[in-house]
Amino acid sequence: METLGDILKTARQKKKLILRKVAAAVDIDQSLISKFEKDERKPTREQITRLAEFYGISEAELTINWYSDKIAEELRYAELSSEILRVAEEKIQYFKSQENGR
Repeated sequence: METLGDILKTARQKKKLILRKVAAAVDIDQSLISKFEKDERKPTREQITRLAEFYGISEAELTINWYSDKIAEELRYAELSSEILRVAEEKIQYFKSQENGR
């Protein structure tokens, strides 16, 4: 299973680019991009958009991986992680139904 960092690193390597070139093209510090690729830091939503556009990757794919990495890291050691995710999904559906009913 790939992390967001894996996806970003693979995309850069496929284009045979060095970090410096990517950093200049997307206006993100080279050291930050390196940390993204090593999963030491997460990009912002705006940075996700810029990286997706630059690499020609689906922004939806990167966003899904961004959120799923954050959630997985948060729940990694929780004993009830599956139950937490089930209830969270139910709450999301509830919130959406409330928004649609307004």
